Amino acid sequence: MRLKNLVSQFESLETPFYHYDLDLLKQTVSEVKELAEKYDFDIHYAVKANSNERILSELNDAGFGADCVSGNEVKLASKVGFSSESILFAGVGKTDKEINIALDLNIKAFNCESTQEIEVLNDLAGKQNKVAEISLRINPNVDAKTHKYITTGLDENKFGINQVDLEVLVSKLPEWKNINLTGLHFHIGSQITDMNVFKGLCLRVNELQNWFEDNAIKIEHLNLGGGLGINYLSPDEESIPEFKTYFGIFNEFLERKPGQKVHFELGRSIVGQCGSLITRVVFIKNGINTDFAIVDAGMTELMRPALYQSYHQIENLSSEGEVKNYDVVGPICESTDCFGKSVKLPETRRGDFIALRSAGAYGEVMTSRYNLRDQNAPLYTE
Repeated sequence: MRLKNLVSQFESLETPFYHYDLDLLKQTVSEVKELAEKYDFDIHYAVKANSNERILSELNDAGFGADCVSGNEVKLASKVGFSSESILFAGVGKTDKEINIALDLNIKAFNCESTQEIEVLNDLAGKQNKVAEISLRINPNVDAKTHKYITTGLDENKFGINQVDLEVLVSKLPEWKNINLTGLHFHIGSQITDMNVFKGLCLRVNELQNWFEDNAIKIEHLNLGGGLGINYLSPDEESIPEFKTYFGIFNEFLERKPGQKVHFELGRSIVGQCGSLITRVVFIKNGINTDFAIVDAGMTELMRPALYQSYHQIENLSSEGEVKNYDVVGPICESTDCFGKSVKLPETRRGDFIALRSAGAYGEVMTSRYNLRDQNAPLYTE
């Protein structure tokens, strides 16, 4: 396996650190770009998945736009080189400061999630003598069939505008002189592996489009979100997600209006498999039912297992010994600082290199300084 071939490079580096396979990233980007062009879809990369500047530069060079959820993400996208016309600003809790940052940069559009947000945006845009383009983020009430913490499109979620509120909202549009409604935005969740969910989203979007058309409102842009999952169980067997099926569903079931642009905000599916967290074994501690492999990475470097009880494949890059069971745990003073229980690994010793796979999304970007942890620079290979 390729990571094992890199162990000699790891020896001189401080652990833990993130390793990024830029070849795999470029292959993934190439496939997404080819399919998007085939169907005339626009791709905006979800910056929240991984805001590493080297990664962002690769995606900007590919011609993708940026989907941002904070003022600082908007600023970073602009700094890296994304054009203002390619930046979208989403998020349920935009502050006045963040809105003004985006207005100053003349970004393409705001994805708005409540009537009050639109009122505030209208007021702030008016103070700058600007007209802000917006899309309405609508809850389609489609069950993403994913973890409850990463479902976003149901009526009880905090995100988006519920359909029952649309009529009142639309009636207020003439009052907002510094707002231009041009699009609809949908996002139903993350790590979705049941492709039928996206078919259900298309059918619901078709219904909502017809409702807006009946109310004499032209929708120029549709943003269908992202959410396509990756294979955490067998990353080498499916290092690039099934984009062909994903985009094919939208091409088949989405009823596009003449001249309408369709956007996607993909994050995890583009960068998830190209990243691994590399850590060293500090100690082996004997337990009653299983031994502990204590590594120098913790929940401060990879939060997902503690936050979502998520799975990342764990590999010993240094050993070929007899397979044993280990609880792989970190050094942080929290009982939830555990990457996996009863993990089958070749006999593991102090100093062995361990890789936590599929960590390119929601890994480095969620690191913290809790316990005053050091943060080491990533390693990139091509």
